Amino acid sequence: MLAGAEIALPKGYALNEYRIEGTLGVGGFGLTYLALDSNLNLRVAIKEFLPGELALRCENQSVKPKSESTADIFKWGLIRFLDESRTLASFRHPNIVRVMRFFEANQTAYMVMEFVAGQPLHEWIGGRRPLDEQTVVAIAHPLLEGLEVIHQAKYLHRDIKPNNIFVQDDGTPVLIDFGSARMTSANSDITSIVTPGFAPLEQYHAHGNQGPWSDLYSFGAVLYWMVTGNKPVESIARVRQDVLLPAATVADSSRYSASLLTAIDWALSPLEEMRPQSVAEFRDVLRRLTPVPSSEMPTQRVSPPPVAASGADKPGVTAPAAFQRETLAKIETELALHIGPIAPMVVRAGAKKAVTLPQLVEQVAAEIADDKNRAAFVKKFSTGEKPTPTGTPLANSANPANSAPTRFDSAILEKAEAALAKHIGAVARVVVRRAAAKARDESGLYLLLAEQIEDKDERKAFVRKALSVSGRL
Repeated sequence: MLAGAEIALPKGYALNEYRIEGTLGVGGFGLTYLALDSNLNLRVAIKEFLPGELALRCENQSVKPKSESTADIFKWGLIRFLDESRTLASFRHPNIVRVMRFFEANQTAYMVMEFVAGQPLHEWIGGRRPLDEQTVVAIAHPLLEGLEVIHQAKYLHRDIKPNNIFVQDDGTPVLIDFGSARMTSANSDITSIVTPGFAPLEQYHAHGNQGPWSDLYSFGAVLYWMVTGNKPVESIARVRQDVLLPAATVADSSRYSASLLTAIDWALSPLEEMRPQSVAEFRDVLRRLTPVPSSEMPTQRVSPPPVAASGADKPGVTAPAAFQRETLAKIETELALHIGPIAPMVVRAGAKKAVTLPQLVEQVAAEIADDKNRAAFVKKFSTGEKPTPTGTPLANSANPANSAPTRFDSAILEKAEAALAKHIGAVARVVVRRAAAKARDESGLYLLLAEQIEDKDERKAFVRKALSVSGRL
């Protein structure tokens, strides 16, 4: 029998039409490999069912139960693995890794998933800290939509953590690794798989009351880690006395609103009945986020968190009459359904140019490729005033990453992306492609990109870059 690191299939091993290239990870229920589909010449990720507490690898690479006492539960787990693979393969959502097929071999089972190119969230965040609130929410919303699809199918992910969230090269977040997923109605004596700091208390024992609120605890833990830089205290240590410092207390109140921080603390409630009970319930709170002065930050958790009033409704805080923050937030949320995480930046840029609300709506609606969706978007935010068209739909706007004109070669665009990414993160790639569709030359490209940078000094540096490129400095 093989043990330890040798339990993985060797590099070069042929598994049907797949050739193993390496091991991506090892978990309690099995291993994940990077493999090449020799038929399609496509890299894939393959999950192998091999629960370490129940089974062993034989020298001929087959898998068998450790003993007669574990044989029945291994067989049951294998059947469930195949059933769940079949269900997961039916999911189609841009923020859930796609299960392509599943099969049996080596007396166990395998799940073939698309290989997501990008970076795990913990690496992607790296030099981007501290994140602003818009970036945090822009990552959270698509993942919640994907998670809701899983829950609607009566499944739980059960292992949401930074390592299991990938940010693709275009900035799109994807939830991966469903090796711990199970039906919400399933009861099993298999030891639960937990990630300290991210797993709720009910996952520490086989018969815990697990449900959508369990995944939301883990999701809240990821958000806590994103805004504070630290993972939460392990849930099992919060039983007798909750020693976790609330996000509303430890996070930067000048950077994050009370609504976001109290929503995070709500999801992290130790008792499952005190948390949001569904993705829809939690997402609705995030959709209504409005920054509030730090003096109004709460000193303890609120469950559920209150929604702060619009800044324009507070004494001493003003906003353009046509562009109340609450209205802009609604436009951003709706637009994100069509163009993704870049929506807040598009709305923010449009708000700097438009004079009236209809002008703003028409301008940002130009980024929606589908005519019917664009018309419905405009109608939803119509105030009765005749809209003034101020934008023209971009060519191939449904896929902005491919819409850059040929006047800019890839080296110029990559250089611009790298420079802009230091200020706005991974969405820089999409922003550069959109700007490249409008700019006439390289200096014009940098001038357009500078509009996306909030900090005045950083924006000036970008402008100086534009002038130096054009030879005017």
